[in-house]
Amino acid sequence: MLAELVAGALEDATERRSVRSLAAVEAAAEAKAPALDALALLAPADRVKIIAEVKRASPSRGDLADIADPAELAGLYAAGGASAISVLTEGRRFKGSLADLEAVRARVEVPVLRKDFIAEEYQVLEARAAGADLVLLIVAALDQPTLVRLHEFVLSLGMTPLVETHDAVEVSRAVDLGAGLIGVNARDLSTFELDSDLFGRLAERIPTGTVKIAESAVLNAADVAHYRAAGADVVLVGEALVTNGDPVATLKEFLSV
Repeated sequence: MLAELVAGALEDATERRSVRSLAAVEAAAEAKAPALDALALLAPADRVKIIAEVKRASPSRGDLADIADPAELAGLYAAGGASAISVLTEGRRFKGSLADLEAVRARVEVPVLRKDFIAEEYQVLEARAAGADLVLLIVAALDQPTLVRLHEFVLSLGMTPLVETHDAVEVSRAVDLGAGLIGVNARDLSTFELDSDLFGRLAERIPTGTVKIAESAVLNAADVAHYRAAGADVVLVGEALVTNGDPVATLKEFLSV
């Protein structure tokens, strides 16, 4: 499934590039105001921080929420205390778009993450041109030379890479990069099975001073507390927020742990 998602994302990027050249996207990226310092804004604190996600659908769950106005939802998240906003921009299985990211960036003042299956520089430039402050790099989707190259490229544009891992080997690869933000995703991207204890088993492998982010397997405040107790500085939450009738109340409940 991961290979299929990456291949689809690259096909879609190729189609966009036929309409908007690399040079044009690069110029738009250079014209943007500097990216926010997400690494500083997500730094460890006395309380857990939340990255709240704008997410319409997923391959594992299908349709989640009919989000007609992603900017409005992101505004609610930011007002509710989210430290950053994650925006799914993959269109085939997650029903997102770069337009969603642009709308969210125009509405909120907190960092915005482009969450997609990034595998080439064009996609990174698109993220910056749309106003992203962070870009997701999935270790499982990239060989190490490509991971290193893209990590350096994201940094060169003033953005922050969020390096996502799923096992001990991938954490080691992320640490070798010198990644400032390392996420542990509880969802196996091959089987889509969840393991809420995975973060706890891998957290000690992430160096002190690196921001530790727990991703997936969050349904309620107890799940956030579970990750916090295991050492998470930040928890990324999507489905639990978009499927709840009151995302702000849910977010505040999560932030209270």
